[in-house]
Amino acid sequence: MRAGRKLWWFYLIALAVFLADQVSKKWIEQNLGPGDKIEVLGNFFVITFIKNPGAAFGILKEQTVFFLIVTVIVVSGIVWYMHRAYRTSGPLPPVGLALILGGAIGNFVDRAIYGEVVDFLQFTFGTWVFPIFNLADTGITVGVCLLLLDAVLAFARKDDRKDGDKTEEERDRQGEERPQFDG
Repeated sequence: MRAGRKLWWFYLIALAVFLADQVSKKWIEQNLGPGDKIEVLGNFFVITFIKNPGAAFGILKEQTVFFLIVTVIVVSGIVWYMHRAYRTSGPLPPVGLALILGGAIGNFVDRAIYGEVVDFLQFTFGTWVFPIFNLADTGITVGVCLLLLDAVLAFARKDDRKDGDKTEEERDRQGEERPQFDG
């Protein structure tokens, strides 16, 4: 176990995303009817209640069993990779994976119970309306962005290295200490 950083913090992040997603969806269902809208910031940000039987942006409608199977596989991979990233990386990969995990489980629960997810966050840019999404989707997207950011930073660090410098993985293999995340 890495000093100063506990694995359960990342599961707590996933739980927070899951709970925020579930509570927000329940609030929407109890206070709005399908198709109802609440303007939050004019036409730019609108709460719009829809039920989505498909994946992101409504693709692959009515493929619930497929989504459930894929989600179980993906969640298993995320948990495995989060444990690996926790031991071998800085804080960005496990935080990103925790956000993805919470979002994936949030949408999984809805698909398993209802066969669809509640989406309600709508943004409009001029005449273009971004597809409506929910907080689980937000967790997944931010998590993926953190993983991409970590990859870009790792690539930049690799380019900045001199020939004799060791990578974090090389230090780990040789049992050398490296900076720890205190969180």
